[in-house]
This record gives sequence, structure tokens and C-alpha cells, in this order.
Amino acid sequence: MSKQVFINLPVTDLKKSMAFYEATGFTNNPQFTDETAACMVWSDAIFVMLLTHDKLKQFTAKAIIDAKQTVGVINALSLESNEEVNSFLEKAVKAGGREYAEAKDYGFMQQRCVEDPDGHNWEVLYMDMSKFPG
Repeated sequence: MSKQVFINLPVTDLKKSMAFYEATGFTNNPQFTDETAACMVWSDAIFVMLLTHDKLKQFTAKAIIDAKQTVGVINALSLESNEEVNSFLEKAVKAGGREYAEAKDYGFMQQRCVEDPDGHNWEVLYMDMSKFPG
């Protein structure tokens, strides 16, 4: 089995969260989806598990954060062009996300920031390493 990343996120409305992630380009894997969890696929190696609060409580005794008030992690996805970055953001906002910072241009990298309907932070970026300062 190849190395994979599973990002587990607590959500308050599973269907709404699934719709948000599908709108931004993730696909659902029904094999690992039920009324308490949904597996959203970004690539062969990256998966986001959307878990209801009751489901997440099966894996931890810690309190579940309110991601609209507290940040615990910022997840980042690289895309293949600045146009894809902008398109991702437009779709995310249309699907209920909120852009929480101004777009940034570092010369070699463009970055945009969005939070999902539960407040989980995501950065989408495009890097052109040929423009990286030497």
C-alpha cells in the first residue's frame, strides 16, 4: 500500500459539508461513507474524512474545537495554475465557504485562503519554482 494522508475533520452538517467539498473538486468514496462519515477524495494519496461530532468522539476523548473560533491546523493544497487557484476559491465561496485572507502573490507562489462551512482553514496555492528566488 502506498503512503496516504487522511485528514479527519469534525462537521456539524455532513450533507452540507459533502456538497462543499464536491463543489471544490473532491469526489466522494461511497465505500467509506455512511450517515456518520464521508470520505472525500482529493487524489490517490489525499483524503478528507468528514466526521459528525458523535463519530469523531469515538476516536478521541478531547473536546472538539469550534473551528470558526479557534484554528488547530491550516491544510494546504497545491494546484497546477493560478487560474485553478482562483477557480477553486470561487467555487468554495459559492458553496458556502468564506475567504478569510486577501490573496497573496509571492512572485513564485500565489495563495488564497478559504474556510469550509465549519470554519476549517484551507490554503490553495500555485508555485512556479522557476521563479523561486535564487
